Amino acid sequence: MKNILLIEDDSALRENTAEILELSGYSVSTASNGRIGIEKAKAEHPHVIVCDIMMPEVDGYGVLESLSHNHETQHIPFIFLSAKTEHKEIRKGMDLGADDYITKPFEEGELISAIESRLAKSELLKQAMETNAESKVSKDDDDSIRNLNELKNFFDDNGEIANYGKGETIYKEGGHSNNIFLILKGIVKSHKMDENGKELITELHKPDDFLGFTSFEEALPYQESATAVEDVELAVVSKNILKDILSKSNAVSLELMNVLTENLSDIKEQLLQMAYSSVRKKTASTILQFAEILNKKQNDNIKISRHDLASVAGIATESLIRTLSGFKKDGLIEIEGRNIRIVDLEGLKHIE
Repeated sequence: MKNILLIEDDSALRENTAEILELSGYSVSTASNGRIGIEKAKAEHPHVIVCDIMMPEVDGYGVLESLSHNHETQHIPFIFLSAKTEHKEIRKGMDLGADDYITKPFEEGELISAIESRLAKSELLKQAMETNAESKVSKDDDDSIRNLNELKNFFDDNGEIANYGKGETIYKEGGHSNNIFLILKGIVKSHKMDENGKELITELHKPDDFLGFTSFEEALPYQESATAVEDVELAVVSKNILKDILSKSNAVSLELMNVLTENLSDIKEQLLQMAYSSVRKKTASTILQFAEILNKKQNDNIKISRHDLASVAGIATESLIRTLSGFKKDGLIEIEGRNIRIVDLEGLKHIE
């Protein structure tokens, strides 16, 4: 069943339109303003978005602009529903990238027809993109992708480029795991929430790392969330395309398996450190880990939030701050605002 996200601040119109769509065989999710609509679109990835223009907090133009800059939502068909009938308003909406513009009051059939046509167009575009990408994989197949470096070149050359600002979510735990990412620039954190709502960073990813692996055989959702620690650029490839590449190259499959195995070993070491090390050891190891990931050397500034440091170390933020103060008194680090500068690298390495 196709899901429609309806963003409309008029409660009566929202309920009536949702009922029309449900009676037509669609699953409907609703939002009463633009801000909530953006959040729901990013979380639910509906098949079509129907959105009013004049709304509180964020208007329809703002909703479309926000979603068009997000890789997971930029291709969702977007239909404006508005009482604005002036040609310049309609043109503005279409120029921003809307797929259709329906004026109020509207006929039931007009809305259903617009949705059906956009769904059909979206499906055709999806098939065309996958066919095009698969043809690139098949071309010169015998010698096109022979090792992991060439696989990364394939991502760089043929993947869709997506950019995320610091703090933006790339994907959420429980979301559809349709894509695999290669980090071109920036740092990404993988994280989960425990039963008490506390964030635990499970891994830090640097440029040239892959991101987003789940099962190739089952439709498993993402098992954790991924967020940009700093501005990030990614190359995105469909999981089905990567599966096709791996099925044709045992060498690439083995190399990728080795990378994932090494990642698991690193995560185990981190979990052991979190479970058994002292607070001082955990803090020192985490600072060194961030320094390595960010490619920082002694006396370089490391700009990272105390929350992220504490989350990786597996300790309370307050404990981390107290420990950092102790390190500063011991002459191991300097603290300038949010920046941490390692003064004594060897000293940090030998903290017990």
